[in-house]
Amino acid sequence: MNAYKINTTAYSEEDFFLITDLTGEEIGNVINPIVQSEREDDIDYTNEQIVKELKKRYPKRSIKAYEQFIELSF
Repeated sequence: MNAYKINTTAYSEEDFFLITDLTGEEIGNVINPIVQSEREDDIDYTNEQIVKELKKRYPKRSIKAYEQFIELSF
């Protein structure tokens, strides 16, 4: 499993985290067309829609999304 911080906008408060067995390339194959469509055709999307598309494309894979991440320092 890998943890990814997903950033698709200039606003860090819109970032989210994925815990998944997908590779960065597999994630990018889904996210890049969504982001491009928003930039070129002004079609809005949400983080939830991105996660839904990932689960649709890779239904047998483990994909968990989180809006917040708790950082611990010791």
